[in-house]
Amino acid sequence: MALRRRVVLATPALLATTAILAAAGVLGATHPAAAQTAAQQTAQQTTGFRTATITAADGTALEANVIEPATAGRHPAIVFISSWGLNDAEYLAQATAFAQAGYTVLSYTTRGFWGSGGQIDTAGPKDIADVSSVLDWLIAHTGADPGHIGVAGVSYGAGIGLIASAADPRIRAVAAMSGWTDLVESLYGGNTRRPQAAFLLAALARLTGRPSAELTANLDDYFANRDVDAVKAWARIRGAATYVGAINANHPAILMANAYGDSLFGPDQLVDFFGALTGPKRLELAAGDHAVVEATGLVGLDNHVWTSVRRWFDQYLSNVDTGIAAEPPVVLRVRESGAIEQYPDWTHVSATSVHFGLQPGRTLWTGLDTTADAGVALLSNGLEALTGTPPLDWLPSVSRINGAVWQGGALPSGAAIRGIPRLHLTVPSAPPTGTVVTYLYDVDWTGTGRLVAHAPVTWLARTTTLDAALPATAYDVPAGHSLAVVLDTADPLYLDANRPATPITVAGSSWLDVPMR
Repeated sequence: MALRRRVVLATPALLATTAILAAAGVLGATHPAAAQTAAQQTAQQTTGFRTATITAADGTALEANVIEPATAGRHPAIVFISSWGLNDAEYLAQATAFAQAGYTVLSYTTRGFWGSGGQIDTAGPKDIADVSSVLDWLIAHTGADPGHIGVAGVSYGAGIGLIASAADPRIRAVAAMSGWTDLVESLYGGNTRRPQAAFLLAALARLTGRPSAELTANLDDYFANRDVDAVKAWARIRGAATYVGAINANHPAILMANAYGDSLFGPDQLVDFFGALTGPKRLELAAGDHAVVEATGLVGLDNHVWTSVRRWFDQYLSNVDTGIAAEPPVVLRVRESGAIEQYPDWTHVSATSVHFGLQPGRTLWTGLDTTADAGVALLSNGLEALTGTPPLDWLPSVSRINGAVWQGGALPSGAAIRGIPRLHLTVPSAPPTGTVVTYLYDVDWTGTGRLVAHAPVTWLARTTTLDAALPATAYDVPAGHSLAVVLDTADPLYLDANRPATPITVAGSSWLDVPMR
């Protein structure tokens, strides 16, 4: 395989995760091939990797690699779609494992990145058409069984794969890891822009690919906060939620795995999309940030997400009863403990909701941040996946001028938070535009708060009420700890719409509903 095929620029999340794990002695210096289990060592012989150039419908050349079982005949097939900033070498370890298990595996570099031609289409119509071109080539040039084809990917590859399952009925199963379903929500959730996440994506596009004029113009408009409706229209056609009817008509089996703390593609949009699917489906959520939970699987180590992906494809492509089809399809890994809980659907995740009333009369002044914040995109929540420790804050340090704090009493038996917390604020004296960021903390006897969830909400016209959904989570509050809600008006993760030194007063009928098991 040529050197250009082996060079992979890791996404920030994957790079950071690998470095952290290596420092902790988890990865060591072991090459993925040396970490094979006894079962893998007795796996089927394969053809080895071969490179290919696939011509898309518009003539664009896409770089790819293929590995197959050495046995004759047709095989179930998997197409791996590269992540943003990565190339077709991203999935070498997993492609090897699947080929040894009897699959024909093709991985390709999406247009506009690395050695593939064209310009970055950002999961647009050209990217979706490319998937069909890749399937055409796969069927014509390999032993792939055209009736048993799946697609899989991390991040960018996940989003493209989900949309492609609406456009091409040959896709019978999808494994989408750290993907999105609603790009508008990812860019403007809570009507608030995310500068850190957008900057990282823009930087990777320039460094590893060729951004299209369309992408560049939309990113410029996004950062300048202009032509918002046009940016949203551009984003809307790039999310699987727009095509859920066509996906349901094609009836693929869809597995989605994401992190509670994903700072690019929050879990709530996945919950909504999961509820709208009518075919075989599974949703797995765990602690961490974007592309962190599944990262070790990309370097060939045991990984619970990739184990589920293997079981999913064995079930729906190889016709092997792995038991996954009979399991409850909502799988939550509880933060810190890692305990696994399964539910028949999202409505059963929480049994009740605790109404956390916010005493009226608190005023916070805009302009300065408080010590309450959500950390650094990709890194802060990514570290939680390794250490079990979310972002911390000592609540007595939170400014009562630029923020407001409400703390409940100690919970003698603790609490099991499961689901999506929902905020309602009454702000009769709010300025014409502004942003409020809400933080839910688990607080111990020292006043140290562990961040459970947070979310911004921005208004661009005069209003008296604000509503926001915090990210879905599964978090156990220890006995004796209490819950606290903090409001402020600034966070490094978000671009706010506040005027400086402006008061925002919280009035009566304000609360946070916290879902409990």
